[in-house]
Amino acid sequence: MNLLTIEKLTKVFTERKIFDEADFSINEGEKIGVIGINGTGKSTLLKIAAGLEQPDEGTVTKGTHVLIRILPQNPSFDPDATVLEAALEGNITKQNEWTAESDAKSMLNKLKITDFSQKVGELSGGQRKRLALVRVLLIPADILILDEPTNHLDSEMAEWLEEFLLSYRGAVLMVTHDRYFLDRVSNRIVEIDKGKIYSYPGNYSEFVRLKEARQNIELASERKRQSILRTELAWLARGARARSTKQKAHIARAEELIARKSPVKDAVVEMSSVSSRMGKKTIEAEGICKAYGSKVLIRDFSYIFLRGERIGIIGENGCGKSTLLKILVGQVEADAGRVEIGQTVKIGYFSQESQEMDDSERVIDYIKEAGEYVVTAEGTVTASQMLERFLFDGTMQWSAIGKLSGGEKRRLHLLRVLMEAPNVLILDEPTNDLDIQTLTILEDYLDSFDGIVITVSHDRYFLDRIVRRIFAYEENGHLQQYEGNYSDYLEAYEIRHPKTENKPAITEKQEKTEKQSRKKQKFSYNEEREFAVIDDEIEALEEKLKEIEAQMEASASSYSRLGELMEEKEQTEALLEEKMERWEYLNDLAIRIQEERMGN
Repeated sequence: MNLLTIEKLTKVFTERKIFDEADFSINEGEKIGVIGINGTGKSTLLKIAAGLEQPDEGTVTKGTHVLIRILPQNPSFDPDATVLEAALEGNITKQNEWTAESDAKSMLNKLKITDFSQKVGELSGGQRKRLALVRVLLIPADILILDEPTNHLDSEMAEWLEEFLLSYRGAVLMVTHDRYFLDRVSNRIVEIDKGKIYSYPGNYSEFVRLKEARQNIELASERKRQSILRTELAWLARGARARSTKQKAHIARAEELIARKSPVKDAVVEMSSVSSRMGKKTIEAEGICKAYGSKVLIRDFSYIFLRGERIGIIGENGCGKSTLLKILVGQVEADAGRVEIGQTVKIGYFSQESQEMDDSERVIDYIKEAGEYVVTAEGTVTASQMLERFLFDGTMQWSAIGKLSGGEKRRLHLLRVLMEAPNVLILDEPTNDLDIQTLTILEDYLDSFDGIVITVSHDRYFLDRIVRRIFAYEENGHLQQYEGNYSDYLEAYEIRHPKTENKPAITEKQEKTEKQSRKKQKFSYNEEREFAVIDDEIEALEEKLKEIEAQMEASASSYSRLGELMEEKEQTEALLEEKMERWEYLNDLAIRIQEERMGN
């Protein structure tokens, strides 16, 4: 059942056309993730869907009894209200008057806000965002609209919200840059691109696959158009001897092909690795301690950061992660211990707030304060050229910073940091408010960055992609070191802190099966036959995959055929993965049989 429909949506801000006759709809049960480059209108679409903003042209049709609730990017509260009062504001109905308060307290505890009598004006920005999330989730809605719900959530909170939304009965429309979150929750992805809205069924991984297919079809169509156009122009250039009607038809055909728009390539943030030379001495922290009153944030932290390291710092909100970064850059003084920084170290600090921006300052002047030009692998690049690479065209460069969206300001702040050519990058929640495309390019940039990267982040995908060592806040300000990325950390943490109380008891049947499997050191008749042919079967499947990929490339202009081939490819890949897992089991069994024979 359709809940909301937007048709021929047009919206213009100053000289920028955000939407150009775009169409969009929401159906029952859909979990829709909205993505797009910063400034393309993601938050605007959410506001229009919620009725908080009106389109310049087009219509918005909503079901008569459809209830919509929205989590805005920047929620507002009465600063004198208590946390509990703010959470319950507008949320007590006849249906929930006996349960609303207990439900609110339960959710607040899940999001680690435990002082229900605290004044809202005393909360941090992150705590206010989490409080707003509780306020919007308390009453079920037909359409739940969430603008950056995972900002200011640690990994545990994000996983709780994932579970909540997966079981949510209403439709969900959300903007988030958390790719793991989109992968887990979404069953449809909507991309805003150059004023249009494109819809893809499935989660984020499926979107990536389908978008590539769409772009391949567009490129194939463009190649065909160019080929026909060359033929038509060549015919006209030879001088027509045919009948006048035929000549006119050729001219009309050529004009139509010329007028047809070529597919526009996605604008991407181009980032070359820019850094200064670094000597042997880098950053050395010894015995760092920091507390505020009775709350210990950092207890006896010592570490020497080495060139090329990729360090991730994780922990609950308010545990002291940002404080540690500020101690390293000299913005906060430690209670005890010391930080020594080498003479050649040049730190680029990408803070959460971007508070140093003056909204009245022009974009290009803000960048030129960091440098008129930078030297990259490709040569000297001016401030204006770097702005172009960061998707700020000529008009935007001379605009005031105040006219930029929140995400565009973050992107501008990132460019400012990189223009200073640091050899140590300290990134405090770099994924907040940056679009997925910019994050992808930032990750690629960090791959080639020659210096040290130290990052605080709750973005599990970013941590998996970038870091190779993690410091995790544990009890009483102690930072525990773990090797590897975030997934490696989770595995190691579970080994270090086993949850024995949740481990199911081994049944008598399971124990018997385990004993039999330990005892068995020989192939069954069927396993022996299977092991004899499985290598050939795997090779045949790998060859089949190559053939399918070749057919996909040849069929790029046929969307229906491409869809069939993609489905066949997925089935073949699944079968190959199954065979590989089976091969590992059989091969392991063969090795154990051989070892047992040699032992005897």
